[in-house]
Amino acid sequence: MPGQELGTIVVALRVTEQHLEAIRATAPEAEIVKIDGREEWRARRAELEPKVEVLAGVQSDLDPASMPRLRWMQTGGAGNDWLLRSPHIANSDVVLTNGSGVAAIPIAEHVLALMFTLCRNFHGFARAQRDHEWYRGGHLGEVDGSTMGIVGLGAIGEKTAEKAQGLNMRVLGLRRDPTRTSPHVDRMLGPDGLFELLESSDWVVVASALTPETRGLIGEPELKRMKDTACLINIARGQIVQEEILVQALQEGWIAGAGLDVFAQEPLPSGSPLWDMPNVVVTSHRSGSTPHYNDRLVEIFIENLRRYRAGEPMINVVDKQLTY
Repeated sequence: MPGQELGTIVVALRVTEQHLEAIRATAPEAEIVKIDGREEWRARRAELEPKVEVLAGVQSDLDPASMPRLRWMQTGGAGNDWLLRSPHIANSDVVLTNGSGVAAIPIAEHVLALMFTLCRNFHGFARAQRDHEWYRGGHLGEVDGSTMGIVGLGAIGEKTAEKAQGLNMRVLGLRRDPTRTSPHVDRMLGPDGLFELLESSDWVVVASALTPETRGLIGEPELKRMKDTACLINIARGQIVQEEILVQALQEGWIAGAGLDVFAQEPLPSGSPLWDMPNVVVTSHRSGSTPHYNDRLVEIFIENLRRYRAGEPMINVVDKQLTY
């Protein structure tokens, strides 16, 4: 169990000197070691691995077995599907906390941007502007009064639901435990309610974690359950949607369009038909980008550092078997 006195804290996050000062003030007895990138970690791992107790920032070649004092890891992101490829970490006793919520605001805003782009055909106008064409075609719709279905009600899904309700949208949510309600969701569904959500929604937002259960979750049966006027928006992980089937659905008109920030292979191959589809908006896995990311992440780490020293339950603790 954590005691009052900490040993070595290795900070492998992008932090400023002001951030480091705040970390030192929270744990003044600890040795704070700032690591800049993987190369420095590899150069110093023989020195640091035997004594590190807290690691802020996950290294790709990390092995808890060689870090006997390691008790807690704070990751820099919200997604934890990397645990599926790191059983030595998933099966260890090390406490893992993540950056859940850090990017909820920008990703929710990105969802709305993709939705409005598809609804008002801004991507069509952008192409026309590039070609100096006075474009009067395309369908222009309204978001007000439509239904958004959100698959995955974590921090990102909750924030997206909140913003959708502010636009007078009806919101359906789906999560593993539907008894966990939300003030921003009009109807909460469990996993067995996926088809109901798909059939009822004008906008289907994929915001779930990538797990063995969600890999390939959206395929032909699911896409065919959606309205032919509905659009799919994916800001989670590309592997949750069966991409070849999605291409077919878009080409054959099973659904009206898609806004995609994540893909099965990244970067999206230049030969992918998704690039040139008039009913698709592509962004390059940037939905979580924000100038406030590091400040928010350090706030989470410092709060958890305070709790760790006090022996209190920490926030954003990851179930390493569920990967969220």
